[in-house]
Amino acid sequence: MEQKQMVFDYLAQHGVDYTRVDHEAVYTIEDMQRLELDRNGEIAKNLFLRDQKGRTHFLVVLKSDKQADLKKLQEQLGCSRLSFASAERLEKYLGLLKGAVSPLGVLNDKAHEVIVAVDRDLTGMQRIGVHPNDNTATLWISFASLKEIIEDCGNELRILTL
Repeated sequence: MEQKQMVFDYLAQHGVDYTRVDHEAVYTIEDMQRLELDRNGEIAKNLFLRDQKGRTHFLVVLKSDKQADLKKLQEQLGCSRLSFASAERLEKYLGLLKGAVSPLGVLNDKAHEVIVAVDRDLTGMQRIGVHPNDNTATLWISFASLKEIIEDCGNELRILTL
């Protein structure tokens, strides 16, 4: 609950427009589709990745119907081999638990270490579904607002063709 409240406080303080839907805990895109959350807009799929040496971490945000090709991502990001980061790294760098991965996790990244890579197909969208750092709610927010939040937090943002 603390994570959610921090997100809502930030959004209120910065005048960010959003719609909130509370629901049971969801862990996958399929869970969200089962609850028909996808009828409200495009659900963001979020992947927390690390490079081969574990020195650089990426939060990849893409459309829910896309599959991430890690080799192509690696080429576009210009890094060494990518793999999924552990739950421990997720908590250390974004303060999040597995199942609650969200681009709003940058609010917890005080050292601005995580690079956020967003699928070009999400740019310009008015309703992208993301968790408020807790998987018992979904926020519908515009890409423009999401971009502002990421930049305001000081994290690098890259737009990729996925």
